[in-house]
Amino acid sequence: MDNYKALFLIQQIYATLFSLTNKIQIKGDEYCEPLTSRQLMAMVAIIHLPENETTLNNIAKKLGTTKQSVKQLITNLENKGYVLTVPSQYDKRAVNVKITKAGTDAMMIGAEKSMEFFGMLSKGFSIEEMEILWTLLKKLYRFDGEEQDGFEEEAEFDMGEDTLEIQKRALNEFDRARNEGK
Repeated sequence: MDNYKALFLIQQIYATLFSLTNKIQIKGDEYCEPLTSRQLMAMVAIIHLPENETTLNNIAKKLGTTKQSVKQLITNLENKGYVLTVPSQYDKRAVNVKITKAGTDAMMIGAEKSMEFFGMLSKGFSIEEMEILWTLLKKLYRFDGEEQDGFEEEAEFDMGEDTLEIQKRALNEFDRARNEGK
């Protein structure tokens, strides 16, 4: 009987994660303009990689997706003038992706706007519940033995002279949305 229960539960978890991922992406797109949530996450992956290691393969690994999917994202970002691709110094077959000034500006706007979304997403959770959920999601990610190459480390990203002010506004927006209606 336990096997039936386990099978039922993992099917429900899978279906919920699948639907939730789509819902979060669609709703997130509304808050990340001028970028989509996937484009914003691709740019976040770029800033979390060492400068000379921003290849399509490394970005794909960071995002847990395919090189082809990342190639399409990067092509769209390049067409908008948000990134440039330059030949890799280390691998003649690879390119590195660099964020342009326009890309930095778009990313800052999208990241700041997304704070309201993150606040809404986290509204019903205590800090302890979010830590537990994150731990469980990372455990689920390892189902095939591969660890998630996450975003825990501080990224080297220059937001210009207003860095502290931007961070303060973003945190205030997150806090406002998270606590609204409590």
